[in-house]
Amino acid sequence: MITETINIAGMTCDHCIKSIDEVIKKLPVDKYEVKLGSLYVEYNSEKIERKEILDAITESGFDVINNS
Repeated sequence: MITETINIAGMTCDHCIKSIDEVIKKLPVDKYEVKLGSLYVEYNSEKIERKEILDAITESGFDVINNS
């Protein structure tokens, strides 16, 4: 199980939180919480790769800050 917080640029309101929430809930992650400017996520790397989560965020129109 991998646990991490991904920092996200460009989030300014509750609508931004909802936008991220909508895409992340479709992914096979075990647990997540979206806050202004970040995504806390727990996932199994055998079910989903980190890149897929990052891609979902960027496809929603936001930039990932700590893309390491």
